[in-house]
Amino acid sequence: MDRAGDVDLSGTWRAAPADDPAVRLTYVDDDLDDDSWESLAVPGHWRSNPAFADHDGPVLYRTRFEAGGANADHPPASRAFLELDGVFAASDVWLDGSYLGDTSGYVVPHAYEVTDLIAARDDHLLAMEVSCTPVGSGATRDLTGAFGRSALLPLGHNPGGIWKPVRVRRTGPVRLRFSRLRCPEADPSRAVVALRAVLDTLEPRTVTVRTSVRRAVTGHEPIAPVDAPLVLERDHPLAAGENRLEWNLTVPDPELWWPRALGGQPLYDVTLEVVVDDEVSDQRTWRTGLRQVRMRDFRASVNGEHLFLKGAALAPTRLLLADATPQELVDDVELAVDTGLDLLRLHGHVSRPELYEAADRAGLLVWQDLPVQWSLQRRTKGPAQRVARATVDLLAHHPSVAVWCAHHEPFAGDPESWRADATNGLRSRRRREVLAQVLPSWNRTMLDRSLASVVAQSDASRPVVTHSGIWPHLPQLSGTSSHLWAGWRWGGPDSLGSLLRWWPRIGRFVAEFGAQAPGADGWLGASPPGLGAPADAAGSDAADPAGAWAELSARTAFEVPAALRSVPPGGLDADGWADALRAHQAEVVRGHVETLRRLKYRPTGGFCAFALTEPVPGVTAALVDHARRPKPALAAMREACAPLIVVIDRPPTEIDACQPLRLDVHVVNDRRVPSGELEVVVSAAWTSDSSDPDDHPGPPTRTVWAGTVGADSVVRVGAATLSAPPGSTALDLTVELFDGQVRLGGRTHRRPVIHG
Repeated sequence: MDRAGDVDLSGTWRAAPADDPAVRLTYVDDDLDDDSWESLAVPGHWRSNPAFADHDGPVLYRTRFEAGGANADHPPASRAFLELDGVFAASDVWLDGSYLGDTSGYVVPHAYEVTDLIAARDDHLLAMEVSCTPVGSGATRDLTGAFGRSALLPLGHNPGGIWKPVRVRRTGPVRLRFSRLRCPEADPSRAVVALRAVLDTLEPRTVTVRTSVRRAVTGHEPIAPVDAPLVLERDHPLAAGENRLEWNLTVPDPELWWPRALGGQPLYDVTLEVVVDDEVSDQRTWRTGLRQVRMRDFRASVNGEHLFLKGAALAPTRLLLADATPQELVDDVELAVDTGLDLLRLHGHVSRPELYEAADRAGLLVWQDLPVQWSLQRRTKGPAQRVARATVDLLAHHPSVAVWCAHHEPFAGDPESWRADATNGLRSRRRREVLAQVLPSWNRTMLDRSLASVVAQSDASRPVVTHSGIWPHLPQLSGTSSHLWAGWRWGGPDSLGSLLRWWPRIGRFVAEFGAQAPGADGWLGASPPGLGAPADAAGSDAADPAGAWAELSARTAFEVPAALRSVPPGGLDADGWADALRAHQAEVVRGHVETLRRLKYRPTGGFCAFALTEPVPGVTAALVDHARRPKPALAAMREACAPLIVVIDRPPTEIDACQPLRLDVHVVNDRRVPSGELEVVVSAAWTSDSSDPDDHPGPPTRTVWAGTVGADSVVRVGAATLSAPPGSTALDLTVELFDGQVRLGGRTHRRPVIHG
């Protein structure tokens, strides 16, 4: 709560590199002259200042402020706390020359009681040494998640800094040290709000804990009278020190929160007040929604209604997340909604509050990864558990947060292993990855189970995925979500369907798939070696092609071996290859989405494409680039995620003229009501290169089906049987879906015909 005497320390601080031993010893002193130091914004990141653009820290921070001393007009029992909401990624904290402690974990808030220090004088000096060590390869201690290592990031980045607000906050004699709110049960007759609080008092006393629930007025709804709040008051005796309280409050006849595909998003304000001697000593308010989320075998339901999850991974809005405007965070949510998605996977990171609030309002579900990614060292277990608890405390009240994931790809160690130079084989990398999933490991067997247990104990109201990207294997035949980069790191665009026919269970929830392609800025500098200026003009690729590929990969996150295998450049120049990669990305994304939607609930519960956005300029699998300019794959994703689509089996890469072609046709309906009378039209146009009219294959063939599709279902409407006429050299196969005269969608496949 805000009290008289609270001090917001946001603004401009003084900063200097921590590379001078003399300054490092004296930076906490009052009389140190810091006028020549650089200015840094807090909240912010040190690399936002050009003077620190290439700096990896540590960095020394200082700020002076006034907070009132002994003569300030504060209640006798008032207490003061220095609160740091988030530091990237660790720091040591000093106030007026006194050491307060250290911070670790960029998502973990820290608070230190400074009552006596604040009372001792009027003006104060806060000094911090902030560090953010670059992440190396292999197993590390890093808990920065996607900010440290990601397939969306080039090399050499560093998000270090004080990235969330800092303040001096006053409370009464009893403080809310930790608090958490969840909604474990909800139906039309009742909803349960579960609260947990840790109260800190210096001496034994009895307090009144008051909880109130009121329907929120968000400004996005018609003005209506505000109902009186539902209030629960209880007295609690407290011992000196920390006291943990847990209790439930039942809300009768609630207005339920729904995902956007199922209903509206009414929100409630829940306020917790700690009252001492008829005065509010401390309080917290959450804005939440009342709903119940369940997941069984990766089939999700909200308030008892099944929902097929169409999603995409979301990278940090910006690598320097504090620099993102609130509107940019909201825009990422609106982009997902406009694309037709139901789910965003927060890829390896915890974002800012504005994003979760926007998701709550939009009815967009969130799969929340902990910032625990790839192979970690054993000593990270304790810090990772603290990060897990802090993440639940921060986010559990958001109705949009539907799934926790404890560890992203515990088997991997380094994104560079997918990039490397053009001669590095993908087969050996795939073999190592598969073996890492099958063989026992401390990360997967010990760390992940521990983290999943911590999250489940902290929040039993949501499903918890122990680790993502683990295939079914002995003895754990269930596996988890799968990451299937067919058409990029292995196989072709058609390989996903073949794999799922052979091994259906691996498609229960595909949490990563896609392909890389340049954005609107192209190659961001020098072209790939051998593909034209400016690299050729400089002669760099001719002299050292392996080095040129490695430089391109390091600068852009481009996975060179996968690109050369999936889309060989042949005789293309740099622009032509970029266009071919964009077209390939669009085809992979659309084909995978259509395949997975056709398998709706049999066994697929949903998917997440990788990824929706880029945090920095690069050549990545994102559907839009760092400036939010769409690649062709975004339109392909949007069309494939429409509520009603028609899907035809993908024809083979080459049509054998001697073999008849049989392709099944399905219609997918994600709407909650049955469709009206629909019409499916399949047209096959055979073409020939011959100029002889007698060799023309003839007019297109046309097959039509009509009927309805049930709510939230998939229907096989028939099969198109095709035979290549003599003289044909290519097939243009078009499938379209009509509702009366309105064309709902469709697509065309073009394939060459081979005469044996």
